[in-house]
Amino acid sequence: MADVEQLRQATETLLDECERRLQALESAGCSDQSEKPESVSVNQTEKSPETSNRNRAKNRAANQAALQLLFDTYPEVFSRDNVRPLKIGIQEDLIADEKLARNRIKRALASYVRNPHYLRSLQAGADRVGLDGSAAGKVSEEEAAHAQEKLKQIREQRRERQKDERAKQKQQAEQVKEQRINKKLDMLMQLNKRAR
Repeated sequence: MADVEQLRQATETLLDECERRLQALESAGCSDQSEKPESVSVNQTEKSPETSNRNRAKNRAANQAALQLLFDTYPEVFSRDNVRPLKIGIQEDLIADEKLARNRIKRALASYVRNPHYLRSLQAGADRVGLDGSAAGKVSEEEAAHAQEKLKQIREQRRERQKDERAKQKQQAEQVKEQRINKKLDMLMQLNKRAR
């Protein structure tokens, strides 16, 4: 008889827990619905994460293709392995050379000079390279300091992204755990109904 009483108390505790969680979920659902407007104007539409990820991937692919064109067309200046500071005004030289389209040049240069390897190459006093591969000026102290600041920002952004990713993974793990607990509670409730 004591076992039955303990089972009844455990079941009631579980039912109370289920009821509490259900109420919490329902109240959270109601507050989410009240915050959303019924209609959204065309200019207010938000891009879904999938759309922005797809656009980002397309841009990345276009940037890589433009960079590869630079590597193939000017191997003595642009390289993945031997990254050197570029001459100030090299964009105008590339446009005047007319081997590549202006938009591809801009896209490729923007990707190249924002790369951490390029920023690391900007050391004070280092030679800058022109289109022909020869020295065309030196990197100043201010330019080197600016490059170091950019590298610091990149590292901070990377740390922040990693922190956000870890928090997201932790939240997903908690959701999985919550679902597992709810499933077990449901199974216990089913067993309790059968026992009656």
